Amino acid sequence: MTDADDTLGATPGTEAAQNSGTAQTGKVVREEDRAPMGFTIRVFIYLVGVHFIAGFLFLLFYLAGAK
Repeated sequence: MTDADDTLGATPGTEAAQNSGTAQTGKVVREEDRAPMGFTIRVFIYLVGVHFIAGFLFLLFYLAGAK
């Protein structure tokens, strides 16, 4: 058994292994399976910023073609 298979040091089949780190869906959620919060926020800001820039460019082309 490796550390990746082990859930918080409990052996598989024990109550601690079944209850620790489980979401309501019953799937084991490990910290290394999720992106860091700073990375998630940065990606969200980049996505919003890119959409604002694209919207601004669309508006510029729309207004330039309205003449």
